Amino acid sequence: MKHHSIDENDFSPDEFWKNFRLGTELTISGNFIYNGLHCFELMSHFYYDDESFEFLYNISVGIERLQKITLILLEHNLEIDQEEFEKSLITHNHIDIHNRIEKHINMNLGKVHLEFLNILSRFYKTSRYEKFSLKSVYKSDTSKSELINFINKNLNIKISTDFFSCTENDERIKKFIGKTIGKISTKYYNQIIESCRKLNIYTYEVSTESKAFKIFLSKEFDFINEKIIQREIIKFLLQAEQNDLNRYLENEPSLELEYFRPNTYINYLMDYHKKTNFRGEISELYTEIDNIKKRFNHLELIGHIDIDFNSEK
Repeated sequence: MKHHSIDENDFSPDEFWKNFRLGTELTISGNFIYNGLHCFELMSHFYYDDESFEFLYNISVGIERLQKITLILLEHNLEIDQEEFEKSLITHNHIDIHNRIEKHINMNLGKVHLEFLNILSRFYKTSRYEKFSLKSVYKSDTSKSELINFINKNLNIKISTDFFSCTENDERIKKFIGKTIGKISTKYYNQIIESCRKLNIYTYEVSTESKAFKIFLSKEFDFINEKIIQREIIKFLLQAEQNDLNRYLENEPSLELEYFRPNTYINYLMDYHKKTNFRGEISELYTEIDNIKKRFNHLELIGHIDIDFNSEK
């Protein structure tokens, strides 16, 4: 996965650009797509405009960069005007880039996928800026409305954004969005692999440690497996017999938190990004601890990958 030492002198500028610079861009693209899908995973409903914006922004950037890598590998050669070619890449219109790619290869994307690319194009070109305009005051968020209409149409449902009766962003909706983005991402990535084989380069390689690996190699566009793993680990830790970690934890007493259902705490651990449930309570309890530095030092070792609690006895 490109872990070997790279000497730029071993490659022509064209080879280095396509093999390594675009390889980095591929990882960046996959990371954006991952981030967008994770934003959507964390959405409980469709009330807040900023959540739809964050999802669409990450996905639109990720798909656009993926499209441009695909296009460069299909179109670029040493005989074209490099400056003019690079200028032609300065666009944020996903449909225009897709149509340009289709002049070289049939991507076989369906109607629903092209519809989604159109939403990304309109979002990135215009609607992502609409709140900077005074005219936006009395109108609904365009990008969120388009996303909701897209889901309603294709799942034959009616999403409510009323504050008191918001439609849950359930697993069916998440699966549909993941499947749609997954098909688009996989089609472009497969074409990148095909182009690389013809050019004898390795732009398609992605580190196993990157978020992009989940998107391009694992081809997972939801977070079902991660949640299963989280639950298995939590179950293991709760049911584990006395061990070195248990003995270490006994060095400091636990905080006397308000007693909620265990699932309330486990839910926080699994989806802490948007939760603020316990911050105030824990901050207040900290004021009662005489040596807070000692406690922080104790907590710092919990979950530290390099710590062996055998050595902490």
